[in-house]
Amino acid sequence: MHWVGTWATAPAPSVAGQALSNHTLRMTPRISLGGDTVRVRISNAYGAGNLMIGAVTVGLRSEGPAAVPGTLRILTFGGAETAVIAAGAYLVSDPVALDVAPLADLVVSVYLPQDIPTDFQITGRYARQTNYISPPGDFSAETVMPVGKLTDEWFFVSGVDVQATAETGGIVTLGDSLTDANISTHDTFSRWPDQLARRLVARGSGRPFGVMNQGLGGNRILYDLRGDSGLRRFDRDVLAQPGVTHAVVMLGTNDLRNRPGLPEQEGDATRMIVGLKQMALWSHTRGIKLIAATLPPFANETFMANAWNPEREKHRAAFNAWIRESDLLDGVADFDAALRDPDNPLIMRADYDCGDGLHPSDLGYCAMGDAIDLALFN
Repeated sequence: MHWVGTWATAPAPSVAGQALSNHTLRMTPRISLGGDTVRVRISNAYGAGNLMIGAVTVGLRSEGPAAVPGTLRILTFGGAETAVIAAGAYLVSDPVALDVAPLADLVVSVYLPQDIPTDFQITGRYARQTNYISPPGDFSAETVMPVGKLTDEWFFVSGVDVQATAETGGIVTLGDSLTDANISTHDTFSRWPDQLARRLVARGSGRPFGVMNQGLGGNRILYDLRGDSGLRRFDRDVLAQPGVTHAVVMLGTNDLRNRPGLPEQEGDATRMIVGLKQMALWSHTRGIKLIAATLPPFANETFMANAWNPEREKHRAAFNAWIRESDLLDGVADFDAALRDPDNPLIMRADYDCGDGLHPSDLGYCAMGDAIDLALFN
């Protein structure tokens, strides 16, 4: 048996400006791989100081902020029910017995007894689903937690792992907002890594896998933007993930779009390819297979003005061509081919477009998950 990540979210500085004080967070992750023993990871990667943990529980979710009665388990850290996480660090809980089915919904509750001001830099990430903040008090052990506020971010909880058989693998999906599923419908689990997890469970045979989504809106290969660049976070968000055997990398769109508008950061296919080559080198050194995804078209983007131009399109085409032809990679996820309009390959199909020319619709995100050849994970 070994530990495999069954759910993850990429730590990043929260953009919500949230202040917390004597509150309980109840996060609601949907896992991929099932098991009978679980543990939880809590991150203070971007905090400005110590993060005090007063209590943590994990259980099966019923609906809303409610747990299935009798399933809540108190988590400990080195045997203690409280913990202190230093700035920049994370903690892994002690394991607890809890039967979780594949694709089950969990509740992970974290009680924060001290003041966390808005300038603390809370570690969080867009969730695209509903999570809960309590009124003041420790409600971590309550089957039905009272709700003081709703949130659509992940706060501090960064991973759930299960004990699995030796042949079980782990797939990390490293990407930007198209992996984070920005503008997808809340609480529908329309992210392409969710669809990949559903397909792996539905095939009913073959090697079992956990899927860990490390999508981070705005992320780039080469430069930081609202969090560390793909190269900077590769060690933490890919190589250090429990049980990882495969990585699917979909990065480069934001390198091309140059959201900060800095001339020295203008996207260049040659430099982006060097970045992917580094990721492949690091992965192969650890025995991890690297699958790269082609970049979908965005010629009619309205999300950001003037993001597309013919020069950037040339670099996208060159980058995609290298991915399709390289013998350095262990596979290709051709998201460009899956999403583009057959009559105009510079834009997405209308039914796969959320309406901004950049982000897919719910249907488009699921088409991305369907485009991945499951034989890559045999």
